[in-house]
Amino acid sequence: MMTSTEIGAAIASGIDLAILPVGATEQHGPHLASGCDTISAETIAVLASEKSGALVLPGIPYGCSLGHTDKWPGTLSLHPMTLTQVVLECCRWLQKNGIRKVLLLSGHATNDPPLRSAILQLRYEQPECQYATMGLWEISTRARDLYLRDGDDIHANRGETSVLMHLRPEMVRIDKAEDVGDVTPGKVFSYAMPATTPNGVVGRPSESTAEDGEMMVRAIVEDLEDWIEKALAEGWPEIPDACGPVAAE
Repeated sequence: MMTSTEIGAAIASGIDLAILPVGATEQHGPHLASGCDTISAETIAVLASEKSGALVLPGIPYGCSLGHTDKWPGTLSLHPMTLTQVVLECCRWLQKNGIRKVLLLSGHATNDPPLRSAILQLRYEQPECQYATMGLWEISTRARDLYLRDGDDIHANRGETSVLMHLRPEMVRIDKAEDVGDVTPGKVFSYAMPATTPNGVVGRPSESTAEDGEMMVRAIVEDLEDWIEKALAEGWPEIPDACGPVAAE
């Protein structure tokens, strides 16, 4: 955590990028602690920002987890519009503090629509600011293959569990891991978790290892460092001149 003076000095030095981790508090089956999405997003944001000095905010620990319903204990969900509003309020205050670039770093897949809705509103309200959002699993193609190797609609799977075994092993009860196959490939509709899994898990967490998690985290952090470097340097697009149709030869 930084003091007000330290934050002001960082912004005055030219650091105008802040990362806002957005996690979730939701069930992750019998083997993972319910706050793991928040821990993953916060920890990776901190690790990836060390080289550049980009500011990292305390994470939002609640996300849009309605798809998990109330079947299993441990889920606390915000309404999608509530999450959008929380992000809007945070980013408005960031703008008042002098931040002009914000990355919303999500640790939970169904946070994506509310976060993108917030960006649509912020681009209209704050045309001088730049916003982006991405999920942990989207940052690195190297890590994505490991995230998705045991299913498409994964949850508490081998990838997620391996990451936590590396970052916070005390949050993992690997002896309780139960594998559940992904039944969603080929389906045309999306389904809430109780319609696709008996225990809140999709994937093969029993195959998880801390070594896999270390490899995934390293890849994500390295690729996020590259993204931060580009984001800090990126100016506004140069709008090209309009031209008429090209005459046929």
